[in-house]
Amino acid sequence: MLFLLPPSETKRDGGVGASLELGTLAFPSLTDARREALDAVTTLAGDQERSMSVLRLSPKQAGEVERNRTVLTSPTMAAVDRYTGVLYDAMSAETLDADARAFAHRNVLVHSALFGLVRALDAVPAYRLSHSSRLPGLMLGKLWRQPVVDVLMALDGPILDLRSEAYAALGPAPAGSRTRYLRVVAEDGDGHKRALNHFNKKSKGQFTRAFAAGRPDVGTMDELCDWAHSAGFRLLPGAPGELHLVVSEVVASRS
Repeated sequence: MLFLLPPSETKRDGGVGASLELGTLAFPSLTDARREALDAVTTLAGDQERSMSVLRLSPKQAGEVERNRTVLTSPTMAAVDRYTGVLYDAMSAETLDADARAFAHRNVLVHSALFGLVRALDAVPAYRLSHSSRLPGLMLGKLWRQPVVDVLMALDGPILDLRSEAYAALGPAPAGSRTRYLRVVAEDGDGHKRALNHFNKKSKGQFTRAFAAGRPDVGTMDELCDWAHSAGFRLLPGAPGELHLVVSEVVASRS
């Protein structure tokens, strides 16, 4: 069972590892695309004003350009520790024990606009780039779509897609019975459900943390749903191709 996560706009500073080594990242078939993205990002970073415009940065975020300028030489850390924000804060991967982190490395992927797919503990630097960034001379959708699709098609086992729809568009997961898109929905007292925004990310982070910490041996979506129930989550079939992670309106309103 693979969980497929989005990245986040925000990232931790610093790192404990050496600078980026593309050869150490999972899925070497993506190396050429990674080099193209890195070349475009570092070239853009040579122009502060243009970088601020392309990356849609405010004056207070000017330091993000320096992150991109030094992306090839700055220290690295595990991807699930590098990313911050609502989902990753709820996952709190840095507090997982060694066995849970090793399980996450085998079973959790992160899909970013700069590196494509990486495994949870792959070492990456801090940078600034989103799925919607318009790099000079490089279209991220065209760069990543087929290479990411090819990697996902070659992977064994079912895939639970927790990405936003925008990141899913950069490399759709295989259609069919082996893939489900996770949608977080709130349920009121009458059983009516609605999709969520902020709590969507928090719930996905909590669910991914429980998955890594519990290290369940699940090989089908039905087994995942059964495990989720035992772990205190309501994971149910939703629309075709989807699973719904159901939270109560009361819980959602308090978060």
